[in-house]
Amino acid sequence: MSERRHWLTNELRKRELITEEQFATVTAWRSLGIFSVRNELLMLLYLSVLLFTTGIGIVIYKNIDSIGHLAILAVILLLTVFCFYFSFKNHPGYSRKKADFENPVFDYIILLGTLLSGIFLTYLQAQYQPFGTGYAFSALALAVVAFPVAYYFDNRSALSIAITALAAFIGITATPKAVLANEVYTDPVQSFYGIALGVILLTWSEYSEKTRLKKHFTKVYVMFALHLIGISCIKGMFEGNLPAFVLLMSAAGYYFYQKSYKLKSVSLFVFTMVFLYLTVNVLLGKLLDSFHFFDFLQFASLLFPVYFIVSIWFFRKLIKHFNKATNDSEE
Repeated sequence: MSERRHWLTNELRKRELITEEQFATVTAWRSLGIFSVRNELLMLLYLSVLLFTTGIGIVIYKNIDSIGHLAILAVILLLTVFCFYFSFKNHPGYSRKKADFENPVFDYIILLGTLLSGIFLTYLQAQYQPFGTGYAFSALALAVVAFPVAYYFDNRSALSIAITALAAFIGITATPKAVLANEVYTDPVQSFYGIALGVILLTWSEYSEKTRLKKHFTKVYVMFALHLIGISCIKGMFEGNLPAFVLLMSAAGYYFYQKSYKLKSVSLFVFTMVFLYLTVNVLLGKLLDSFHFFDFLQFASLLFPVYFIVSIWFFRKLIKHFNKATNDSEE
């Protein structure tokens, strides 16, 4: 990274975009070895928010009989209102473009307020069931709260919570445990719901890009859409309708592949390749099973290590090519 920065600075000097004096000043400043701890401090703030909300849950669980439900709900609601009011007083106001707080601490106060909103709605539903049986409509209520918060305060964390709540509303819970246990959802029809929600998110992100409405939210929408469509297609392949979901995943993979280059997002590129790789493996497994290839386990055990080694090598080549292509386009 330091070599690239030096190279870029040198290019600016060669093109006479900076003077020799400015070049010397920049070089001298970098030689001091000064580094920023901003990201580390922001990570600590993020962990603080998570620990605080976890602590609230533990306090409620251990003292629920002595405190009372209404008192707990009142305290959570007051904390939520305080977070949003305090942030509202310090925010520059709504804008279709990026509108950051002057102090990044307020972004985490917004995150805290959004998480507390989710705790309040879930606890309210658990005790009094104002949204009927189940938690689908309480998740939808959280999405209704989180989307305006995300757009007004320009907060990606609140937007992520809103989209997650929408996914929970249609019955998709993509926790690591659920994914590994193949329990993302139980009804096969929900594969189509997940794909439909992913397409809606992509449609909205394309509209937002064209109308310049919070364009910087695009990566969030596209990443969630990729996971919704990818997980739904992989799950659908195991439900029996293999050709349809392979075609859907292939078409989606091509779109996200192109989008990753356009957005210059290596994470989007990597996850796209992962879902396509899983699709190829599911399809390959089904084909081998139909030819009773797994009856020759001794022979198969020799091929599988080679297959995975070649896959890793090819995967690395793809990432290197992606990084080179995106870096060249920046120059």
